[in-house]
Amino acid sequence: MESAEYDLIVLGAGAVGENVADRAVQGGLRAVLVEHELVGGDCSYWACMPSKALLRSAQALRAARQVPGAAQAVTGELDVPAVLARRDTVASNWSDEGQVQWVEGAGISLVRGHGRITGPKQVTVTAPDGRASVLTARHAVAVCTGSDAYLPEVAGLADARPWTSREATSAETVPASLVIVGGGVVGVEMATAYAGFGTTVTLISRGGLLRGMEPFAGEAVAKALRERGVTVLLDTRLARVTREEDGVTVETEGGPTVTARELLVATGRTPRTGDIGLDTIGLTPGDWIGTDDTMLVPGFDWLYAVGDVNHRALLTHQGKYQARAAGDVISARATGSGVSDAPWGAHVATADHRAVPQVTFSDPEVAAVGLTASAAREAGYDVRVVDYDMGRVAGASVYADGYAGTARMVVDTRREVVLGVTFVGPDVAELLHAATIAIVGEVPLDRLWHAVPAYPTVSEIWLRLLETYGRGKLFDVD
Repeated sequence: MESAEYDLIVLGAGAVGENVADRAVQGGLRAVLVEHELVGGDCSYWACMPSKALLRSAQALRAARQVPGAAQAVTGELDVPAVLARRDTVASNWSDEGQVQWVEGAGISLVRGHGRITGPKQVTVTAPDGRASVLTARHAVAVCTGSDAYLPEVAGLADARPWTSREATSAETVPASLVIVGGGVVGVEMATAYAGFGTTVTLISRGGLLRGMEPFAGEAVAKALRERGVTVLLDTRLARVTREEDGVTVETEGGPTVTARELLVATGRTPRTGDIGLDTIGLTPGDWIGTDDTMLVPGFDWLYAVGDVNHRALLTHQGKYQARAAGDVISARATGSGVSDAPWGAHVATADHRAVPQVTFSDPEVAAVGLTASAAREAGYDVRVVDYDMGRVAGASVYADGYAGTARMVVDTRREVVLGVTFVGPDVAELLHAATIAIVGEVPLDRLWHAVPAYPTVSEIWLRLLETYGRGKLFDVD
């Protein structure tokens, strides 16, 4: 049995694992990635990148049709095979050759195979050909194995061979009909994408859409999906699923029975920790792994959990943010240099708690960061909520005819800083980072007043939100 020693062993070579290893190597350590699938992980091949590629073409077509002049030039329909071909390119045709080259160029080692923790600071890797090797870490092991789609306990569901997000984003052909179970980001985005392809889509959610965001966001998305022919069933639960030769039949509790060619289940995520050896170190296989803000697992001085697996914020960009902190703190602890673990310090992921940005690439888009109004009140803040119709902004009228959208700013009235912002409308994703900076920086509203938005752009929404809050109030003017 072969053996090797490294300063850091990283289980999982997705975007999160790559960033942990890269930062540690930049800090002077020797790191190895262990991966049994494609280097680059879910985001590159089955999630963020291919899903946005599937959505973009129809989005661009709809946007062109809202602008006179461009609308007259658009004479054809969406070329679905071309969309799928572009998706394949964005997903690198499911080849990780380019990612492997990046890993090698960054000075990071790579071991192919399934890694399991077999003792303190020890990982045994079983290669595809069955050979085993033992890796030992001088300083740390970082678990970055991510998460899998969760399948709820519903009669017949497991036997019905449902799609998960992986099958939905990598499909080689488009089904004539599709039932989507789940009203979260994946369900909403895939409903938008497949409806754009001409698929007959039924979306079933046990509650509203996009729960956890401001209620008006899910309401706007549901309205738009229905206008595009999607059947949206809210507050509806599954009773039974049956797979037949020509498709699936979905029975609901007290509601309609729906038949379709395919079924996509998008009801949440479960940690990919069932077979990585957690039991050998006293942890429970299949559980999320809790951490402190440096991503260190309590009770260990060598074990870190980064990204989806720690259940802090299941978003690629947030996992990469955690990874930068973890890689830096691992190298700092290993080399004996200073550790800055105070809130907002160099080695912590403080933003996970109150400043997480997220975009749902539906149409309209939903872009949100920070606390919703209800979450802010539950956290004990004195809150004022400011809403504004984005269609009234001059830049919106130039952008497209009939521009419709809503912006909400949640303000801590005691400190007069922004706690949360939500935008719903066309291309609002590009407005989000300004809101994130305002929240992370705790920029006072009277200083934000001097951040002048360019005219005529949709960014002028910031001026309108502040005006609505009250310019006199900002400066204590009677």
